[in-house]
Amino acid sequence: MKILDHNELFQRPEYLEQFENKRQFEGMAPPEKVREISEWTKTEEYKELNFARKNIKINPVKACQPLGALLCSGGFQDTLPFVQGAQGCAAYFRSHLARHFKEPSVAVSSSMTEDAAVFGGMNNMLEGLENAYALYTPKMMAVFTTCMAEVIGDDLNAYIRSAKGKGTIPEDLPVPFAHTPSFVGSHITGYDNMMKGILSTVTQGKKGEPNGKLNIIPGFDTYTGNYRELKRLLDIMGVEHTTLGDISETYDSPTTGEYTIYPGGTPLADAADSVNGVGTIALQRFSTAKTMQFIKTEWVHKTETVTPIGIKNTDAFFEAVVKITGKPIPKDIEDERGRAVDVMVDSHPYVHGKRFAMTGDPDQLLGLISIIMELGGYPAHIVCTNGDKKFKAQAEELLSQSPFGAQGQIYTNKDLWHMRSLMFTEPVDMLIGNSYAKFLWRDVGTPLVRIGFPLFDRHHLHRVPIIGYQGAINIVTSIVNTVLDELDRETMHTASFDVIR
Repeated sequence: MKILDHNELFQRPEYLEQFENKRQFEGMAPPEKVREISEWTKTEEYKELNFARKNIKINPVKACQPLGALLCSGGFQDTLPFVQGAQGCAAYFRSHLARHFKEPSVAVSSSMTEDAAVFGGMNNMLEGLENAYALYTPKMMAVFTTCMAEVIGDDLNAYIRSAKGKGTIPEDLPVPFAHTPSFVGSHITGYDNMMKGILSTVTQGKKGEPNGKLNIIPGFDTYTGNYRELKRLLDIMGVEHTTLGDISETYDSPTTGEYTIYPGGTPLADAADSVNGVGTIALQRFSTAKTMQFIKTEWVHKTETVTPIGIKNTDAFFEAVVKITGKPIPKDIEDERGRAVDVMVDSHPYVHGKRFAMTGDPDQLLGLISIIMELGGYPAHIVCTNGDKKFKAQAEELLSQSPFGAQGQIYTNKDLWHMRSLMFTEPVDMLIGNSYAKFLWRDVGTPLVRIGFPLFDRHHLHRVPIIGYQGAINIVTSIVNTVLDELDRETMHTASFDVIR
């Protein structure tokens, strides 16, 4: 028996009849009125009203703080993420990551309910810590909060001390924590808060002799391919390193026929010894701000922050590695750079002069703006829901450095419905964004290149690196082939339906 996909199933006559019968209960306006309003939403008049709204977000390009904390804590070996909040909240974080990676996402919850909202969540947390430790025997438990715990003012530090004092969990069990209220910040803030909490806990009292290793903090990066690419490049350079928050195995582990609850992550011994490294490089500024300030002041480390997306930024990354480690750049990496430049030369005629709309997280957008301008494209509409004044200033400075940045406009605290108005009233040739941007593709018809988080509706894109010179090749390949796919569709019935492009 053939099992039908829902796309086929719901086209069967019995379902079409059922859908038609339901319309009488939907209270829909007449079709002509719906079309009239739909067309009005594409106008300048509507755009002005759309941009005037302040108290509602429609399809924002961000998630909440605890999701970032979960990704971060999952990057450490034998670590159990512990959500001080409701089961439904924990299910949302886990499912969001599971749908992106197509892998299980481990976390437990203190299962707070209405009682906890009135009396506080201490009892839930103490019982939860005890049960979770007994069942899953982690070597570290990373605790973070949701809205409910923050509204009622749960004191995580006091609760953890109480749990250890009562013997609920071992005294020597590392239990870093982070306050991650969902109603402020975003997933990048939660990542930063959790990373700082973990590093401050595991490195306490571990300062000793230098270990000669370079620390790398990827930031909120959901491309497992980036982690592997980073290790490959540093291995080629002969740089000993520790990746802090390594999710490459956690969310991309091999199938062996045997389930492992903690597949991968940065070994806790290496994380503890990171305080003795030769320096620390963060690959994202806006998701590691507090962490890097802590490292700079408490560890007294050499620190650099650079996002290696595009040629210029990857050059800057290797310069930072050389500056901290003294290691030379080998010919193999120089050759990779040459190949990336060659790819851009081959492809730029199809990208040059095209206008782009793009959405995503701050650091990723800065990298994408850079590589689009390197290709001769115009970043036109840049929507960053979780961007701040610092991001806007940095993005405008970047745009000012190239004639291809002249058309660029930065929109912070805006969402994909704002982007829809922009794309109808000031059309572009290409759109870059996550899976939710496909609704813009449907409405506006602009070709979509899927880069960012989450990527729900396509498989394995997170395994393809977008950092380094190989990452630049991959981004260019994705963009130019999307252009060529569209060109083939446009010329399907003309004399220009060519085999060679």
